[in-house]
Amino acid sequence: MSDIYDPQFVKGVFDRCGRNYRWWSFVASFGFVAIWRRQCVAALPPFPNDAPHGVDMMAGTGEVWGPLLARHPQIASITAIDISSEMHRQAVERLHHGRSDRIRHLELDALKNDLPPEKADFLISTFGMKTFNADQHARFAAEVARVLKPGGVFSIIEASDPKGWALRPLYLFYLGRVLPMIERVFLRGAEDFAMLEPYARGFGDCSGIAKALETNGLEVTFRRHFFGCATSVCGRKPN
Repeated sequence: MSDIYDPQFVKGVFDRCGRNYRWWSFVASFGFVAIWRRQCVAALPPFPNDAPHGVDMMAGTGEVWGPLLARHPQIASITAIDISSEMHRQAVERLHHGRSDRIRHLELDALKNDLPPEKADFLISTFGMKTFNADQHARFAAEVARVLKPGGVFSIIEASDPKGWALRPLYLFYLGRVLPMIERVFLRGAEDFAMLEPYARGFGDCSGIAKALETNGLEVTFRRHFFGCATSVCGRKPN
């Protein structure tokens, strides 16, 4: 198998599955991805000002923007960064016509961006961290610390491997065997969503990124969701 953490491999996966990503991820997770996105938004600490500018890292098709702007209508702008051109295209065409004035799309590797330092009031990221390995998590944490202004806040959530949960074997069987079979049948032989299981296993949970963020001087709170099937971190860059 190719290096599943290589940026071009990741781009290829999401360029191929982008058209079906929104509905398939919702159905495959029994709707939990929508719940977890709302919880990620709710976990954002108070913004440092009344008209915040933010960044959505690994923005995908932008499903978090609806809950984010509904809860925080005062947001002035969101810069959406994603490596996949198809995910950007789906975000523009299917979801966000009425929000285009506040959302700027950048097709970039989140670890190689040209965002100015200390300009973001907030940073959010939903379900993109699993496509990074441990070294990339350290680089990502440094980017979070770099782009946030003093007092800026962040919230990150990711599907995780629920170690210690009694139903973990059934959960992993569902990810590794059942979902790929359904995908091959209903998505005409596609196998890109089958990457969820190796990515989730490789990621573990958000404890690693929590340590990396703390190493970069950020205040961090770690949480588990639904027996550890998702985990999250949120916090603030000290003034």
